Amino acid sequence: MTSASVTSRPGDLLALALEVAREAAELVREARAGTVEVADTKSSDVDVVTETDRASEALIRERILAARPDDSFLGEEGGRSIDGSSGIRWIVDPIDGTVNFLYGIPHYAVSIAAERADDLGGGEMIVGVVIDVASGTEYAATAGGGATRDGRPIGVRAEAPLAERLVLTGFSYSAEVRGVQAAAVARMLPKVRDIRRLGSCALDLCRVAEGGADAYVEEGVQVWDHAAAALVAREAGARVELTKGATGRDVVIAAPSSGFAAFRTLAVASGFLG
Repeated sequence: MTSASVTSRPGDLLALALEVAREAAELVREARAGTVEVADTKSSDVDVVTETDRASEALIRERILAARPDDSFLGEEGGRSIDGSSGIRWIVDPIDGTVNFLYGIPHYAVSIAAERADDLGGGEMIVGVVIDVASGTEYAATAGGGATRDGRPIGVRAEAPLAERLVLTGFSYSAEVRGVQAAAVARMLPKVRDIRRLGSCALDLCRVAEGGADAYVEEGVQVWDHAAAALVAREAGARVELTKGATGRDVVIAAPSSGFAAFRTLAVASGFLG
């Protein structure tokens, strides 16, 4: 692997993220060619993890911390965060869309983000990389530097009337939350062009970023689900908001900036947001 710069310049971090994400995507792709089985469950019996999730995260953690040993690291499958001293934290989803991966549905991704600590104790996402494993499509962004798909700039769709908007969503692993989400979908569906549930928060946000959908809303997401892709969406011209959903869990809502307010109002009226 090419040695990464010890600086925190976004371009250096992006180069490292892309290099590592490509290697992890190849690992996942090769594993899918064989037999995939559930290794464990997490929040519920339907919230599964495979050995490939763990292997992908281990590879990403090893490669990044070998190149940048003073950085912090948070991964979905790691069980704990690794605290560093550099002010840079990597946030990783080794396979976003594990159920799709398990069933061979070609819609799952490797997601890597880099966050820079600020003076207020928070952080700003400065690099995001999402690789669609099945197709090999690469989405990337740096803060203030725009978003790309396979190296070419992308942008959101122009604002459309609500009745002509295609909305992406997802469902929680909690049966209780799913009931609330299903009712919200039923209320929203007559008001929009259609609703799709594809199974990967990261790829859904990237689809909004490239103009392949008009909006996205989902409750129950975790930071590793959206960290990289939300930056891609913002840099492509979307507004992305992290707030509380109808059951008190984190919800991500995204749409092109010019039409965000109208979609948010509809999401509230439909019962996605509290």
